[in-house]
Amino acid sequence: MAITLASLMVVLDASIINIVLPEAQQELGISEADRVWAVTAYAITFGGLLMLGGRIADIVGRKKTLIISLVGFAIVSAIGGLAFTPEMLFTARAAQGVFAAALAPAALSLLNVTFTQPRERARAFAAYGAVQGAGGAIGLLLGGVLTEFINWRWTLFINVPISLVAVAMTLWAVRESRGGNSRHLDILGAVLVTAGSALLVVGFTYAAKPGFGWSSAVTIASLIGAVALLAAFVIAQMKVKNPMLPLRILTNRTRAGALLAGFLANAAVFGMFLFLTYYLQLSLGFTPLQTGFVFLPFSIGIVVSATLSSSLLPRIGSKPLIVGGLVLATAGMGWLTMIGESSWITVVLPSQILMGLGLGVMYVAINNAALNGVMDADSGIASATINTTQQLGGALGVALLNTVYANALLASGSGTPPEDPTLAAYQTAFLVSAALLLAATIAGLLTRNSGKRSPRTDAMTDETGDRIPAATH
Repeated sequence: MAITLASLMVVLDASIINIVLPEAQQELGISEADRVWAVTAYAITFGGLLMLGGRIADIVGRKKTLIISLVGFAIVSAIGGLAFTPEMLFTARAAQGVFAAALAPAALSLLNVTFTQPRERARAFAAYGAVQGAGGAIGLLLGGVLTEFINWRWTLFINVPISLVAVAMTLWAVRESRGGNSRHLDILGAVLVTAGSALLVVGFTYAAKPGFGWSSAVTIASLIGAVALLAAFVIAQMKVKNPMLPLRILTNRTRAGALLAGFLANAAVFGMFLFLTYYLQLSLGFTPLQTGFVFLPFSIGIVVSATLSSSLLPRIGSKPLIVGGLVLATAGMGWLTMIGESSWITVVLPSQILMGLGLGVMYVAINNAALNGVMDADSGIASATINTTQQLGGALGVALLNTVYANALLASGSGTPPEDPTLAAYQTAFLVSAALLLAATIAGLLTRNSGKRSPRTDAMTDETGDRIPAATH
């Protein structure tokens, strides 16, 4: 419960700001050009520091890292809630991302090393998967409620009591865990991967900003720099004695397929959140609160399917759940391409239910497959790798779909977005999202089946895909 609560807070803060940004912009006098930093300041530090945060958790201790990160997250959230200038808000959001980058991998790695038996592991990952998948939609709903009935600042203040409860539960219920005896931190690797990941998020962010796009000098320079730094990171990891990211984590076929599927799925889902919010508020005239409630069936679908998957995973394994869940989510996204002038009940509602049911199963299975068989010493960095790929996938999805939307809108001759959005542009964006989910399904097919409980040996799967007794895991 402590781990789930901490993880929920991280996911909420990635989406909740989208609903409240208009209110905050008006009160703080944030310009149209600068408002994007309320979102991207968090994404850049979170995505850029995840690898470093995961390795620190392995070395310092995952419980200790989780507690320190929760306290830090609460403090900077309170500062953000008290912000009286745009710069103060942006700085607080960036600091939230710093603490989230240590919090997220610490929480997931604790989950991985604490629950090793297939049945209890499936239940734990079901709870985590429900939070991971539904958290974005819950953030939109909670943001609408707090903004409508209290004040936008409470979307930041709410993190303080959540953090304190999570700290108390962690102190009481969680045992400390470290990654082996090595206290060495690969400084060169940390610098290269942090700078490379941050530049990648910056490049995606500017690609989605009005006035920049994919062809802008800032976007191109950021992406080229990111590729160069990440390539240097891979080369460095081959040569150092204690690498930050042991390459065996990425060379495992099942883990690579699961990471790719999660990357592509998040690209589709984050883009869907953005453009469905635009459609509901600008085309259908929904209020922020009403928009939040529209996403409720999505959240309920994820919670229900993630809970059901806890009993299915030990029986049939992760691969059928990854593929089946993504097929269902792809069908839901495809349905969303049929939106019209007034199609909430006939299109939006059923598509949200289908996507929620599919993605709930998928997230549980992907997390399990990506961490199955990972040595305890690598658990923190493996968890950070999952979070990093999904965070970067979300950033890429928003940038890619924003470009698709803009081009489709201009091609329709309807003007410049987002002041005059058209149904054709939304439909095109959702069609590309469906294509991303289909590609994620293909990536899921690359995985081997893992996490399945053997009646005789209760076996788990090791790094090579062979079966080993759970007692030795």
